[in-house]
Amino acid sequence: MQINGLHLLLTYQCTFECDHCFVWGSPFQQGTMTLSDVRRILHPAKDLKTVEWIYFEGGEPTLYYPILLRSVRLAHDMGFQVGIVSNAYWAEGLEDALEWLRPFAGLVDDFSVSSDLYHYSEQISQQSRLAAAAAAQLGIPLGTLSIAQPEQSEASSVQGKLPPGESSIMYRGRAAVKLSDRIIHQPWSNFQECPYEDLIDPGRLHVDPLGYLHMCQGITIGNMFTDPLYKLLETYEPAAHPIVGPLIAGGPVELAYRYEVPHQDAYADACHLCYETRRALRTRFPEILAPDQVYGVF
Repeated sequence: MQINGLHLLLTYQCTFECDHCFVWGSPFQQGTMTLSDVRRILHPAKDLKTVEWIYFEGGEPTLYYPILLRSVRLAHDMGFQVGIVSNAYWAEGLEDALEWLRPFAGLVDDFSVSSDLYHYSEQISQQSRLAAAAAAQLGIPLGTLSIAQPEQSEASSVQGKLPPGESSIMYRGRAAVKLSDRIIHQPWSNFQECPYEDLIDPGRLHVDPLGYLHMCQGITIGNMFTDPLYKLLETYEPAAHPIVGPLIAGGPVELAYRYEVPHQDAYADACHLCYETRRALRTRFPEILAPDQVYGVF
C-alpha cells in the first residue's frame, strides 16, 4: 500500500464536545502528541517518498499552539504540503485572528475551519468568518468544513443534495450514540459495503497520539511507535485483516455475520452498524479496534 497523505491527530482534546465527532473529542479527553512524537511520525513519512501532505487535526490542535506551530514548521521544512483543521475558537476578533494565524503564513497550504450547528449557534459562525478574513489578508488558503444536522441529511437523500458546502453525517463515534435516533433507520441487511472509506488503497491514513495508524477512526493496522511505518504498509493485507477483510467482502453486514455479533433490525447508516459491531468486538481485537478514546472510553 502506498499513501500520499498522513493526518496527525495532534490531540484528542477539544474545546467542544460535539455530538457528531468521530473521535469523541472533548475538554476531558486524554492523548496529546509531543514534539518527539511528531518527529517519530514525520521522518518515517518522509522516508516513504510518496507522502505529499501532512495534516494536523484533532480534537483541536491549536490547544497546543507552540507544539502545533513547531510541528508545522518541521513538516514544511521537510518539503511536505501542510494542512490544519481547527474550529477557530480563537477568532474572537479580526485582530485576534490575525495574531493567531500570522505565524502560519507561508507555511500552510490548507487551513480548514469547522463551523456548523454542532460547534456554534449558526452554520457559518462569526469565528469562521473572522478566521477567513484574517487568512485572506495573510494569503493563507482557508476553507470551511460544515456538517449538516441529521434531519437535513435525511432530507437530502430524497432531494438529491445538501446545501452547497455542507456534508452529511456519518454515524460513527459519538454520532452513533448521540444522533442516530434522530433519523429513520434502514434495514440492517442494506449495509453490504463501506460507502465512505477505500479500505484497500486509502491514499491517506490517520495516526493518533498513541501511535495507532487508522484506516478509519478506530480500525488500526498497527502502531507507528512500535513498528516501522514502511513495514506496516508493506505487510498490510486487506483481505487477511480481521476487521477490514469482512468489510471488503460484504460491508458491516458481513462483519456482524462473520463474528456472530447480535444486531438490531435497522440502523442509521452503514457506519452505525459497523461502529456498534466493532464496539462489541473490542475485547476480541483490542489492538485493532483501538484506542479507548475513539470508542468513548475515557
